[in-house]
Amino acid sequence: MSSYLSEDEQVEALKKWWKENGKAIIGGAVLGLGLVGGWQAWKQHNQGQAELASAYYEEFMLAAKSGDKSALNQGERLLEKHGGSTYAQYAALELAAMYYKDGDHDKARERLQWVLDTASEPALKEVARLRLARLLLDAGQLDQAAGLVADTTDDSFAGEFAELRGDIALARGDKDKARAAYQEALLKDSGDAELIRMKLAEIGGADAS
Repeated sequence: MSSYLSEDEQVEALKKWWKENGKAIIGGAVLGLGLVGGWQAWKQHNQGQAELASAYYEEFMLAAKSGDKSALNQGERLLEKHGGSTYAQYAALELAAMYYKDGDHDKARERLQWVLDTASEPALKEVARLRLARLLLDAGQLDQAAGLVADTTDDSFAGEFAELRGDIALARGDKDKARAAYQEALLKDSGDAELIRMKLAEIGGADAS
């Protein structure tokens, strides 16, 4: 707006400018406030959902540890209501173990596959992959089990994957491959080194560590 306009002209010009632009300014301000308010509401909603998921998980784990028959239903309810949460993925791993113990191997496999498909944390994916591969090995589905543990993206699980590759090779009758895999597992610090040494001893393998 020109500083050379008279006071009346400035007032008239301001009115005209406001008439042309006022709605856009108000709309922008309202939109800005709406975005800020929406962001805060979204954060509060997510926080509330996380707290609910945590409460469901604690309730489920307490029931599971005490042997309460309602634990399975509680776990499934957590997956249904808060399936996008990490709590649900941990619960699914526990549910898989419970189903397997009850003899429902198909349901156990389904829950492990769900974690493998949905988990955002790489470590959870690898745990699910290992457990699913062991389940498949127990079921005699060796090719599928081998496919799951052919490689890992997390070095901290390299030993466990190598050990399971050895178990699969041994189930196929390939002692040479089993021996090499067990030795690799020892070199990569698999969890139960003593058990792996026992497996090696049974097939006449030497400890390469």
